[in-house]
Amino acid sequence: MYTPEALLDAVLRQLRTDMGEILVDPWFTNAEPITIQDDLFVVEAASELFRDTLINRFTHNVSDIISGLMGRPLKPLYVFGAEADSWRLQSDSSVYAGYTFEKYIVGNSNKFAHAAALAVANNPARLYNPLFIYGGSGLGKTHLLFAIANSLRRKYPSYRIVYIKSEEFMNEMVEAVKTSGFTDFRAKYRQADLLLMDDVQFLSGRQSLQEEFFHTFESLFQANKQIVLTSDRPPKEIATLSDRLQTRFESGLLADVQSPDLETRMAMVKSKANNLGVDMPQNVVAYIAENITNNVRELEGAVKKIAAINGLMGSPIDLPMAQNAIKDIFKERPGLNPTPEMILKEVSEFYSIPVDKITGKARNKEVVVARQVTEYLIRELTSMSFPEIGKILDQHHTSVMYGIETLTKSMAKDESLRDTVNDLKKNIQSK
Repeated sequence: MYTPEALLDAVLRQLRTDMGEILVDPWFTNAEPITIQDDLFVVEAASELFRDTLINRFTHNVSDIISGLMGRPLKPLYVFGAEADSWRLQSDSSVYAGYTFEKYIVGNSNKFAHAAALAVANNPARLYNPLFIYGGSGLGKTHLLFAIANSLRRKYPSYRIVYIKSEEFMNEMVEAVKTSGFTDFRAKYRQADLLLMDDVQFLSGRQSLQEEFFHTFESLFQANKQIVLTSDRPPKEIATLSDRLQTRFESGLLADVQSPDLETRMAMVKSKANNLGVDMPQNVVAYIAENITNNVRELEGAVKKIAAINGLMGSPIDLPMAQNAIKDIFKERPGLNPTPEMILKEVSEFYSIPVDKITGKARNKEVVVARQVTEYLIRELTSMSFPEIGKILDQHHTSVMYGIETLTKSMAKDESLRDTVNDLKKNIQSK
């Protein structure tokens, strides 16, 4: 019987024989096996680009190799980022060293959230229940979730820990309805000792989903079980969130995570480099920290890319090499910082409505829809608050909230409108 590590080693040996080291090794650099579960062999790739290349170039060959080695049909699943984190937490009974409180870099931007998470890990369901952590994407919210889980695993090995994203919760609920498996679905969540849910903002606009999660929440809370939630915004700013869920979310402790300051970002870069065994010059550390300001995941990606170039190509780690590495990351992830002006321009061109009309007081249906789409996209793609969006569109912040809530409800009912908004979002992010 192969362990995940031994299986990946065997796969690489065969692939090198079949395809040659030059074609194989660069794409499996820093690949880490996670688990063998059911008919899947789950492997974490070094970046999104590496994951996509592994899927496109190696899936068929690897599937044949692992099926032969294991004596049963098996498929590779290449994952990255949050998806890899989820697989690790659900499949690995040991502590995953990458996501502990000791590995979490604390600064002014996240000090309170870190302290709150540590308090929950030390006294689950006694101090802060639920704990609601909110902040922008890639700032370390999921790291805190897993740090809590890993800490409690050490203390209570028999703890039933469930991690889920709100969209995955919805998909499982839909599947349970189709297959008459609601009893098992509810038992999975309502019998947990610790429930961790990421991205609860996606409960927005889905009434049946909110209804089911409310009863799950109540069942756990009444049983004195710990609940930890994350979102990109506080409960009061989640459009169409039911009053009773908002009340429940706000009944515990709200802790925000903000963008890290320069000093904290530099500490994060140094820590990641040390973990990878890379000696990174101070001017390179400073360059990365100064140019990637709003996303911890991007910082880690930059360090991984530099480590990969150094290991594969033997290139010395200096400032020119770092500049090229970061340039590549920006190419892979376009549209990192959409501005309100970009969004206004894109919506204006799509609906053939002048910008000054969208930001004006016109109330005809076409303009109102374009204005609501603009408000929604600015809220989704930037970190701006409702009052800040209101200033740009010359609207009171309550009007902005109402507009976003109205559009969210309409999108839930109108697939064509939902597709239009999603297409606009993709267009803006690809600029």
